[in-house]
Parts: sequence; structure tokens; C-alpha cells
Amino acid sequence: MLLEHEGLVPTVHPTAYVAPTATLSGDVRVGPGCRVLFGAVLTAEGGPVELSEGCIVMENAVLRGTSRDPLWLGRHVLVGPGASLAGCTVAEDVFLATGCRVFNGASIGPRAEVRVDAVVHLRTVLPADAMVPIGWVAVGDPARILPPSEHQAIWEVQRELDFPGYVFGLERPAEGGTLMPELSRRYGRALGRHIGDRPVGDA
Repeated sequence: MLLEHEGLVPTVHPTAYVAPTATLSGDVRVGPGCRVLFGAVLTAEGGPVELSEGCIVMENAVLRGTSRDPLWLGRHVLVGPGASLAGCTVAEDVFLATGCRVFNGASIGPRAEVRVDAVVHLRTVLPADAMVPIGWVAVGDPARILPPSEHQAIWEVQRELDFPGYVFGLERPAEGGTLMPELSRRYGRALGRHIGDRPVGDA
């Protein structure tokens, strides 16, 4: 389904294929020879989502562009089933496996591999030809690639990347506090902009 969002409509190259149960919302640009399969969601939340030539987005993957960080895929990128990408830049010839997560402001270099259930964290820079093993975490600039068991080492880098401030504009609360009420209000308002979406071609 193609949806107009805030006056912008998806564009799909004539040689591309978008499955009938995929959803493209707003400023989404699907390039030549791309394939977007069943259940995938590509949504422009204030910033575009762009797929260059020959990209493949598998079933139930979610790709989200933001006003701060558009989402851009270079040529011949494969995004595996159930993967989630938000506001990141992915160079050409990259393999993003099933269930991987790539967060806002991240940059992935050419020919890199992010394997099953691996994470490329917020504002992380993964160099060309890098590989994040199954379930591991890449974090920081330059990226450190760590097993999930090394939570403290991951957190030492991640804390300085300031996820709540960078993504939601909120200060991390003091110990015992929570930012969730304000986060849900702000994010709810932003996502409420979809209320006016309509299928492309509807009068």
C-alpha cells in the first residue's frame, strides 16, 4: 500500500517490485530493480527513505527516516526479514541479516555485514568490510564490536551517545526516575501526524 503522508507520496521505479502487503508512507523513493517484499514497512517520519538500485527489503523489515536522520541505502543492499533500520546511512553492497537493528545516525561502510540479530547502535560508524557477528553489538565512532555479555563495556560507550537526548530530545532521568510519560506524549504527538494519511490514488 502506498500512502500520502503530509503531502508527500512514495515513488517507485517502474522496474522495482513492491509486494501488495508492503506499506510505503510519505517521502519514500524506491530505485531501479529494487524488491520490497510482503509486510515490509518503509515510512518517512519527517525525513526520506531512499533505496538505491538493486536493493532488496525482505519480509516484515521496518525502515524509518527521521527529520534529523534520513534513511539511505546504497546500491545492492539486502535487508533481511524482520530487520529494523532507523535514520541510518548504508553504503553499497552491504548485507543486513535477519532481525538485525541499525539505529539513528549510524553509518555502515561498503561491503559490511551485520549478521543475524546483531545491532549497530546509535551514531555508530561501522567501517568498510566490517562484520558484526550473530547477536553482537557495534557501538561508537569508531565502532567497537562487542558480545552482548559485555554489557558494561557497551554501556560505557552507549551512555555518551545519549539515546534519549539524540532521538527524543529528552534528558536521561536520574536514577529511579522515568522519562516514559513525556516520551510517550512527544512521540505520540509526532506519530499522530499519520492520522491524515490516505492511500495514493484516493479522491
